[in-house]
Amino acid sequence: MSASRARRRACIALMPIMVLVPGLATAQNGRPETGQVDTDQPQEGGEIVVSGRRISQATQAIGEDRTTSTVAVTRDALLSAPSGISGLKMLEALPGFNVQTDGALGLYEFGNSVQVRAFNLDQIGFVVDGIPTGRSDAFGGSPVFRYVDNENLAVVEASPGAGGVTAPSYASLGPIVSYRSIAPQDEAGAFAAQTLGDYGLKRTFVRLSSGRIGPVAAFVSRTKLDSDLWRGAGSVDREHWEAAAQIELGGDSWARLKFVSNDFFDYDSPTLSRTDYLSATPDLGGKTGRDRGYIGSVPEYAPVTGGPRYSNANYTYNSHLAINVRHDRLYGGTAHAGIADGVQLETTVYWEDKSGYGVSPDSYANSLTRYRQQAALGQAVVAPRGTQFGYSGVGGDRYGIVEALHADLGAHAIDLGIWAESDRYHRTQLRYNTTDGSPASAANYGEVVYRRRDYRSRRETTQVFLRDRIALSPAVSLDLGIKGLDLDYQQRGYRDFNDYARVVADTVRPGWGPHYNRAHYRDAFLPTAGLLLRLPDDHSQMFASYSENLALPKGMDDIYAVALNSSAAVVAAPAPERSRNAELGIRTNQRELFASLTGYYTRFDNRIQAIAAILPGTTTVTETFYQNVGRTRAYGVELLGNYRPAWTGGLAYANLNVTWNNATFLDDIAASPTAFATVGKTIPDSARWIVSGGLTVEPASWLVANLSAKYTSRRQSTFVNAPGSQVPGFTVVSAYVDIGDGISIGPIRTIRLRLNVDNLFDKDALSFISPAVTGDGLFRPLSPRTVQATLSVGL
Repeated sequence: MSASRARRRACIALMPIMVLVPGLATAQNGRPETGQVDTDQPQEGGEIVVSGRRISQATQAIGEDRTTSTVAVTRDALLSAPSGISGLKMLEALPGFNVQTDGALGLYEFGNSVQVRAFNLDQIGFVVDGIPTGRSDAFGGSPVFRYVDNENLAVVEASPGAGGVTAPSYASLGPIVSYRSIAPQDEAGAFAAQTLGDYGLKRTFVRLSSGRIGPVAAFVSRTKLDSDLWRGAGSVDREHWEAAAQIELGGDSWARLKFVSNDFFDYDSPTLSRTDYLSATPDLGGKTGRDRGYIGSVPEYAPVTGGPRYSNANYTYNSHLAINVRHDRLYGGTAHAGIADGVQLETTVYWEDKSGYGVSPDSYANSLTRYRQQAALGQAVVAPRGTQFGYSGVGGDRYGIVEALHADLGAHAIDLGIWAESDRYHRTQLRYNTTDGSPASAANYGEVVYRRRDYRSRRETTQVFLRDRIALSPAVSLDLGIKGLDLDYQQRGYRDFNDYARVVADTVRPGWGPHYNRAHYRDAFLPTAGLLLRLPDDHSQMFASYSENLALPKGMDDIYAVALNSSAAVVAAPAPERSRNAELGIRTNQRELFASLTGYYTRFDNRIQAIAAILPGTTTVTETFYQNVGRTRAYGVELLGNYRPAWTGGLAYANLNVTWNNATFLDDIAASPTAFATVGKTIPDSARWIVSGGLTVEPASWLVANLSAKYTSRRQSTFVNAPGSQVPGFTVVSAYVDIGDGISIGPIRTIRLRLNVDNLFDKDALSFISPAVTGDGLFRPLSPRTVQATLSVGL
């Protein structure tokens, strides 16, 4: 390829980025994307003219020049989404990702389900600005939506299967999702957005930018969101701060500082059985169907025989004892040093401090039984006064370092690095009295009714990686990589009830006391390989990849937090989850169309499956436990396409994502005393077909409108695919209109009004599934039609 032709190809590749999202382009030295408050108009030029203010730029959307399937949600698409949408909800428009959330914004942490190929949420690796987020557990983990706001994101890039050997993660079995933030802009300014919507939604976002002052540019933003729950009593309260500073150090060297603070308070809503969902009999609040939810009042129920005033089990159906509180802080810094021509060293350090608690109700009868057992042994507990304040405390910190060296050496591009992290976690679980036993009264922290858990766990992770990207010719590139993982897990403390008190032949016996358990996993050879072939038309590429991955078994805290009644023995260490992923695909970037088609095959062993069960003492509160269910296999096809025909004069364009996925178990579930036949059964919550698409029109320079739809085919709610456990398929339609693109008034550089409608036709369906082994699962219904309006102004 001639030098002039190479330069022309580079300009063509970069053009959609610079045109569609000004300031989003990333320089070759790795500087973060710059953030702007306005959007230029698309321009014609060069050969690739697929463009539009709401089309993801082709090079990122189809993963151009990657040896793996890589797809992206870009800044314009993020700014068109409903204001305040969660980091997981952002993924639902990507091929391969089946995202089900509770509510239009997806903010309820216990109501998120993500399936991709053979994997679920706990088997996906998440990275924010080079910082791994660890596990996605709502208890003790670091769910990615606590650390991002869509107004501050430049791009969300996802690899649904083969992942990246350089990505720091002990959770990923292949899928990796990377969130990259905007960098502070060079000009001083301000951006504000005010959103009002259904269910009392009020969200205010403000970002202040310092502009460049000498070598430093910075911004700080604050989000305040308040909303009522869409079903049942309760509310959502989120206060989110982000701050970033970019420091130019001369030449190709720079540094970035990052801070995120997230304070979150919300109320739970109950999962529903299919029977409850379909029943015409109202719940205690008089609601039926999808509207069933906890009540905020305290009616008078008859006490149980001989019990205090609030001893009736109906009092557990109350929102006052169904809350979640989280306080999370993330501090990060990245230094990028240009050592020599084509050689850079990048170091990222981070520290995360997290605390909080959750509350669930416990009935008087259940509390009384546990209280009597522990009181009989002389433990410091107090008799229950009524309905109990069920406290689950979470806390800890996580810190680490990622060191990466990149060197361009002729035909070779070498990446070498190491990641080390320590994650410490403290879990407590016990029951307190309220001041008078009423579910609406304050907790009396001086009166412990019984204790269940008090343990500390620690995860020590080391990952090393080496990758060589080899340009065999102008048309052929080869990726060869290897990573090694060393994972050490330790847990010590009171695991569960039997460590406090046991019952043997109706006699209360002393508990086993605190215990220590440990698991150590190591694999120094986890290879990846990829091949990229640029086709002669100069606009199309074929790619193929293979990777092997190892992950720390998910749910280790819950797996080890088992205290047997018959023995003091600790639970044996589960085998680590292992996967093998292969992909073969083609992508093209034409004048009116860009598209990507990927076929994949993945298989992994030692699958740890989360299973939800009703928490003892309640009727609607679930607790998750984990079980090894053997091997899993998935194969399928993913298609992504964007089409902007010339005959529309640039006024309309369409996008389509299609996923066909066949994910099944390869083993029966071995359990005692009963084994369950699951060979060949479809993995619960895995849809065979996911089809989404949309039509966008730009009838004027200041107006953009979009109508989109997503179809999710039927899914299974049980491991054995029991009769009657299928969840019917459904289609959800959404829309938005954006007014004011390109309009400025005096000092106001941008002013926009956006209207978003989720579930336009008010579809009523079961979306989120908590799987069961047999029988039927538990569910969360799709939220009803939701409308919100956002006015944004940039100065």
